[in-house]
Amino acid sequence: MRQPHSPTPPHALVLGATGLIGRRLLAELLHGGQAAAACTRSDGSEAALLSWLRGHDVPTARLTTVRVDLARPDLGLDTATAHRLRDVRDVYNCAGRYRFGMDREEARAANVDSALHALTWASRLPGLRRAVHVTGYRAGGVLTAPPSPAEADRLYREHGAYEAAKIESDAVVRDLAVREGLPLSIVNPSTVIGDSETGESGQYIGLAQTVRDLWRGRLPLLPGGPSTFVPVVTVDHLARFLAAVPDHDSAGTATVPAHWVLDDETPPLHELLRGLAAHLSVRAPRGRVPVGLLRRLPRALTGVEPETLSFLSADRYDTASADALVRAAGLTPPPVWPSLTRWADRLVAEDFGDRPRPRPRNAPTVRP
Repeated sequence: MRQPHSPTPPHALVLGATGLIGRRLLAELLHGGQAAAACTRSDGSEAALLSWLRGHDVPTARLTTVRVDLARPDLGLDTATAHRLRDVRDVYNCAGRYRFGMDREEARAANVDSALHALTWASRLPGLRRAVHVTGYRAGGVLTAPPSPAEADRLYREHGAYEAAKIESDAVVRDLAVREGLPLSIVNPSTVIGDSETGESGQYIGLAQTVRDLWRGRLPLLPGGPSTFVPVVTVDHLARFLAAVPDHDSAGTATVPAHWVLDDETPPLHELLRGLAAHLSVRAPRGRVPVGLLRRLPRALTGVEPETLSFLSADRYDTASADALVRAAGLTPPPVWPSLTRWADRLVAEDFGDRPRPRPRNAPTVRP
C-alpha cells in the first residue's frame, strides 16, 4: 500500500475507485474531509486516478492508495496493509466490469466472485459501520436467493452474461449479508450519465452508444415503443447519494436496504432521443422498431448488442427509499433535461471516446 500524502488512517475505502462511479465517489468523500483509501489494480491505474483527481482540484492530503486483487479472497493484502485498514468504517464496492459480449466465466469473475471477496473481507473489519454495494436498476431484487445451477443456466441464457452476473451478484451478496451479519446497503443506479454541470463522464457504452449513432446518422429507427423507459442519473448526484448512505441507513443485519437511484422525470426513450436530435441539430429517426423484431433480426443488420435489449422496457421502479434518503440527507437532484444535453454535448466534443480531447484549462471543476 502506498501512502503518498498522509499517514491518517482511512475511515472509508472505495473498491473500483478508478471507474466512473468510484472516482466520483472518492472525490465526494475527499471534498467532505474524509480520510479515504482508493483501491487500484496497477501502477498505471493509480497514476491515472491521481492525475484525474489533480485535474479536478480534489484535495488528496487525506488519500491513501491501496493495491488490491479482487480475484483473491484476501484481496491480495499483506498483513501490514490489512492492519493499516483496521479503522475503516465504510466500504464501498463500486468494482465490476461494465461490458457487453463477455462470456459467462469472465462476467462471473468480474461481477460475482469479486463482490463476494470484497464484502467477505469487509465483514471482518472490527469497526465496520456499513458496506455499500453498487448493482444496477435492472438487476436489483430479481432473485430472492442465490440461483441453483439450473436457474443460473437459464439466467445466463436469457439475460446474457453481463446482466445475469449482476443479477446473480445481487442475490449472493444479500445472502452473504444475512449469513455473516454484514451491515449492507445495496444501491441500484440507473444509466449513469455525465456531471450535471460539465457533462463529463468518460464512459461511452450503453445509452451513450445510442446517442453516438444518433449523432452520426446511424439510427434510422427508434428502438422499442412509445413507453420504453431508460432512466438516467447524473454521476455527481449518484456520488453524493452513495456518500450519504452510511449516515442514513441504520438498519441492522437482518435486512438489507436497497435503493433504486434514478430520475423518474427522465423522458421516455423516444422523446429523449428526439429531444437530443433537436438539441444537436441532427435528423431524428422517423420510425420505430419493436424490441421483439430487434430480437429476431441478426446483429449484423441491426448493429444492436443483443444483451442491451432487455433494457428496452416500459418498467418503472420503486424509488421511495432513495427519495427518502435524498430528503434526509438534504440532497437536491439536478434537473434531468439540462443534464442530458450537457452530457450529449460533452460526448460529441470528445467524439464519443474515439479521440478524447484534453480538458480545457478553464473548465468547471467537480465542485464549483
